[in-house]
Amino acid sequence: MMRIIIALLSGALFGAGLAISGMADPMRVRAFLDLFGAWDPTLAFVMGGAMIPMALAWIVQRRVSRPFADLAFALPDTRAIDGKLALGAILFGIGWGIGGLCPGPAIASLALSPAAAAPFVLAMLGGMAIHHFTIKS
Repeated sequence: MMRIIIALLSGALFGAGLAISGMADPMRVRAFLDLFGAWDPTLAFVMGGAMIPMALAWIVQRRVSRPFADLAFALPDTRAIDGKLALGAILFGIGWGIGGLCPGPAIASLALSPAAAAPFVLAMLGGMAIHHFTIKS
């Protein structure tokens, strides 16, 4: 039960941060990617600000034997950069540039402007389903 409460609180905090920072607005993201037009550096500050709590989280993770609400940390098995990772990053970047959203802000946008976010979220879920049923890990 504690894991569910922590997950809900974490998701609510993340969603609120996206809404407050304006990162759930696809036009703000597109303006960040428009380097030679009306460039908006806001996203760079949001990403830079996100590095501070993440750095602290890595420090804490190294010093404790287990997480507060689980038996072990769920860390990636490898750090290798392979073709699958590169292709996934390329597809993510293309989708992010075209749609102005990535999965977190897209879900948050469902609460803020559902009609605008729904096509992106449906396409995202369709892509996830295609991957699930066609790509072998």
